[in-house]
Amino acid sequence: MISNRLVRNALPLARRIVSACMSACMDPTTHSTRLAPSRLLNAIRIFASLGLGLVLWLVFGLSLSAQSYGQDAFRKDEIDAGVNKAIQYLVSQQKQNGSISDRGHENAMTSLAIMAMAAVGHQPSDATPEGVAMTRALRYLLGEGRQDKSGYFGAADGSRMYGHGIVTLMLTEMLGMGVDAEMDKQLHDACQKAIDLIVRSQRIKKGSNARGGWRYTPDAGDSDLSVSVWQVMALRSAKNDGLDVASATIDDAIGYLKRSYTSQVDTQGIPKDPKAGFSYEPNGGGPSFTMTAAGLLAMQVCGQYESPLVSGSADWLLDHPPKWNERFILYGLYYFAQGMHQRGGSHAQRAASIVSEMLLSKQKENGAWESSSGEEQNAGSVYCTSMAVLSLSVKYHYLPIYQR
Repeated sequence: MISNRLVRNALPLARRIVSACMSACMDPTTHSTRLAPSRLLNAIRIFASLGLGLVLWLVFGLSLSAQSYGQDAFRKDEIDAGVNKAIQYLVSQQKQNGSISDRGHENAMTSLAIMAMAAVGHQPSDATPEGVAMTRALRYLLGEGRQDKSGYFGAADGSRMYGHGIVTLMLTEMLGMGVDAEMDKQLHDACQKAIDLIVRSQRIKKGSNARGGWRYTPDAGDSDLSVSVWQVMALRSAKNDGLDVASATIDDAIGYLKRSYTSQVDTQGIPKDPKAGFSYEPNGGGPSFTMTAAGLLAMQVCGQYESPLVSGSADWLLDHPPKWNERFILYGLYYFAQGMHQRGGSHAQRAASIVSEMLLSKQKENGAWESSSGEEQNAGSVYCTSMAVLSLSVKYHYLPIYQR
C-alpha cells in the first residue's frame, strides 16, 4: 500500500501535470483550453517525458490509496467547515452586476473573492453556486469601464495600484479557466494589458532606493513594499503563464525587495544579522510582522528560495509570531501563511497551526471575518473574509502562484 506521505506529496504533482497538459493543448489563437489538434503532440510528449509508469501510478496508485488515505486527507475538518461557511458568505455578497463587495473598491474586492474561491478548489466552469458566482464576477471585471485604455484597473474603483496588482494577479491565475473561448481570450487580453502597465510603471524614473518598485499610482516616482509585492506576484504568475514579461523586470523587482531588508549585507550579499525582516521602505526603520511576511513570500515567488534573506526572515517570523491586535493582521496573516508554506518544514507546520487556530476562533456565525485593525474594518467583511480564506488555503494549494 502506498504511504500517506507519498500520496500527499503526489497530489500537487498531479495537479501540475494536468496544468501542463492543459497549457500544451491550448489553442494559441483563441486561448481556449479545448484541444487544439496542432498542439496534441505537445501533450503526448509531456506524458511520454513523465514516463508511462509515473502516469499510471498517479492515476491508479492514488485511487488504490484513497481508501486508507481518504480517511485522513479527505475527511472534513474544522478548516473545511470554516472555509465552506466563508465561501457561502462571499457568494451571498454578490451584487446584481456581478461584483462582490460591501465597502467599495469593487474591482479589488471582487478579485480577492474570486481568488479565495479558486484557492479552495472552485472553478468558473463548475455547475455550482460558487462556479456561477465566479463566472458572473469575471464578466463584471471584464466588462466595459472596469479597465481603462491604458490597461489600468485601479482608477474605476479608486483602489489604485493596490487594486491593479490584485486584479492582475487574479487574472493571471484564471487564465485558461474561462467558461468559453471568448472569455479565455478576454482574460488573456485584459491580463497582458494589465501586465504591460505594471512594467511601464516600474520604468518611471525613481530614486536609487525606490528603483524596481511601485507606489500608489502608475506614474509614481517612489515605491513601497506593500504595493510592490502585489505587482511582483502578478508579474511572476504572468511569466509562469508564458505572457510577455522581461526577465529584467523581475530582476529589478528582486533588487527592490533586497533593499527593503533591514539587515546590512556584506560584499557577498550575506546579512550581518542572521535573523532580520523587511520594512515598508528601504532604510525605513525596523522590520514589521506584515512587511516581513510580505517580503518572505515575494522573494520565494521570484525563485529566491535559497537566499539568506528568506531563511533569515522566516526565522525572524518564528521569533515574532502574529498577534490578533496586530495592525493589518489579516493582510499579514495571508503573507505569513503563504510565505511560510513556501519555506516548508517546521516553518510551514508552525505557521499553519498559528493561522488556523487564530482564524477559526475569530470567525463569525455567518461565515465572515472582521479584523481587529481599524483600517481593515473599514475595508469591509468581503476583504477580511477573502484574506482569511486565502490564509487557510495552504491546506489545498490549488493556485499555482502559491504552490511550492
